[in-house]
Amino acid sequence: MKRQPSIDIVRGIVMIIMALDHVRDLMHVDSITQSPTDLTTTSPLLFFTRFITHLCAPTFVFLAGTSVYLSLQNKNNVSETRKFLLKRGIWLVVLEFTIVNFGLFFDIGFHSLLFEVIAAIGFGFIILSALLKIRSQTLGIIGLLILFFHNLTPLIPFAENSILKTALAPLFSPIVFPFSGRAFIMGYPPIPWLGIMLIGFATGKFFEWTEEKRKQLFTKIGLTALVLFIIIRFVNIYGDPALWTTQKNVVFTFLSFINVTKYPPSLLFCLATLGIMFLLLAFAEQFTNSIKKVYLVYGKVPLFYFVVHFYVIHFLTLLMLFAQGFSFSQFEFATGTFGRPKGIESGLSLWLIYLIWIFVVVLLYKPCQWFGKYKSEHKYWWLQYI
Repeated sequence: MKRQPSIDIVRGIVMIIMALDHVRDLMHVDSITQSPTDLTTTSPLLFFTRFITHLCAPTFVFLAGTSVYLSLQNKNNVSETRKFLLKRGIWLVVLEFTIVNFGLFFDIGFHSLLFEVIAAIGFGFIILSALLKIRSQTLGIIGLLILFFHNLTPLIPFAENSILKTALAPLFSPIVFPFSGRAFIMGYPPIPWLGIMLIGFATGKFFEWTEEKRKQLFTKIGLTALVLFIIIRFVNIYGDPALWTTQKNVVFTFLSFINVTKYPPSLLFCLATLGIMFLLLAFAEQFTNSIKKVYLVYGKVPLFYFVVHFYVIHFLTLLMLFAQGFSFSQFEFATGTFGRPKGIESGLSLWLIYLIWIFVVVLLYKPCQWFGKYKSEHKYWWLQYI
C-alpha cells in the first residue's frame, strides 16, 4: 500500500504549528512565570498562540496509530509488525529520556526526566504490539471508551495512599515523582493517549477507501466531533475538569468556553482537536501542489524534525540570553527553566516569538528535505527508527 499523502500533509501542518509552541515555551518573556491559558493574566493573542498548538500532540498520536494499521496491511505479517512496534516503542521511550530531554533542558545532570509525547507514542506502540491480532473495530471501540470515560477515573474511591491508587494514578493523571534530588514528571499520562492511538489505528481502514468517499466521511466525523464538543461544553457538567465560567467580557467568556485541559487530554480536548484534525484530513489534498509540497517535506520526517527543532530553538534561546546581557554563569539548566535565570526577567515579546518561529521553520526546510530524500533512497535498517 502506497504512502498516504493526506497523512503526511496534516502531520506537516501540525509540525509547523508545534514549533510555535516550543519557541514560546523557551523564549517568551512570560513563559517561565505565567500560563498562556490563565485567563487572569493572558491576552487573547497569547491564549490562541497556545490554543492552536493543542492540535499537535493528539494528531501525532492518532496518525501514529493510523500508520501502524497501514504498515500492517502493507506487510501483511503480524509477527514482523509486532516485533518492529515493540522495538520502536522501546526506542522512543529511551529517546525521550535521553536526546529529547537533553534538547529540551540542556541539563547534563538530567534533574528532570519528562515523559511527554514521544514516550507516550512509544508506550502506545508497545501496548499495540500485543493487540495486533484483535480486530481493528474492537480496538477502536476500546479507544473510544477510554476517550469518553477516562475523565471518571478521579472519582474512583481509592483509599488514600493505597498501592492500587499509587500504581494507577501515573497512567491516567500528570504526577511528579521526586527522587535523589531529581524528578520524574509524568506529563503525558499514557492511557488517555493510548485511547487516541487505538482510534487512529481503527481509522486506518478508511484510508483504503477512495479519496472522495474518505473526504465525505472525515468531514462528517469532524463536524460531529465539533458539534458534540459545543453541546457537552455548553452543558458544563462533564468532559473537562475545568468548567467554563462567565468572564469580564464576551471575548474572555469565549476563551473560558474553549479553554480545555490537555494534561491529561480531556474528552472535550479530544473532541475539539480531533474534530479539526479530521477536517484537515478531509481537505488536505485540496491544497495547491506548491503548498502540499511544503507540508510534505516536514510531514515525511516527523521524528527527525521533532528532535532537531528542539536543539535549534534551545541554541537560539541561549543566544537570546547572551544578547540580553546574561553571562553563562547565570544560566540555570537544572531548574527546568531551559537555562533562563529564575527571578530575573528574560525573554522576548510575542511578536518576536512569531518571527523566530517562522525563522526556525524556514531554517529546517532544507535539512528535512535532504533527510527525506536520503531516507527514500537508502534502506538502512536504522532509518526505520528515525
